[in-house]
Amino acid sequence: MAVNKVPVLKRCRSLGLEPSYLGYDKKSNRNLVRANRKVSEYGLQLREKQKAKFIYGVLEKPFHNYYERADRMKGMTGANLMTILESRLDNVVFRLGFARTRREARQIVDHKFVLVNGKQVNIPSYLVKAGDTIEIKEKSKGIQRFKDIKETTAGRLVPEWLDGDLENLQGTVKELPTRDMIDVPVDEMLIVELYSK
Repeated sequence: MAVNKVPVLKRCRSLGLEPSYLGYDKKSNRNLVRANRKVSEYGLQLREKQKAKFIYGVLEKPFHNYYERADRMKGMTGANLMTILESRLDNVVFRLGFARTRREARQIVDHKFVLVNGKQVNIPSYLVKAGDTIEIKEKSKGIQRFKDIKETTAGRLVPEWLDGDLENLQGTVKELPTRDMIDVPVDEMLIVELYSK
């Protein structure tokens, strides 16, 4: 499996992203100084796509598949794409506060700690549906790692489309998110323009 090994802060700097969107509370002191170049329209579109891929930890081929799926759905393609990305299991685990970062959430799902509707799911790209319950396995709740995560993520706000219980490490998907419920700084219309060329 391909793994992105680029240092997170360096990548955030190059994409003009705040590390807090990825769950990191670090700040980079260095500023990215670009030569006085005007970025082309294609360059802007590509940067938005790279931002979305980097935030959600998705590689090119699955991202393109998500785009095609969003294009076939009713409604706006860009909003559909963001809804699909947001309803990935690793993202939902991160949003509920069961992990400090999306990368950690992916690892938690991979290591078979997560139950969806009482069944073990170890596929980070699994798409949750409205009404699904997500929880950490009962025997894993006492592990030190989850105690540390609870302390770190205690103050994090759970989005309105999720209903989370951090104390018992359980949560419910009340509804699938609409675009205005997603606080990710990505202009999805530029991604749609890029793919529709």
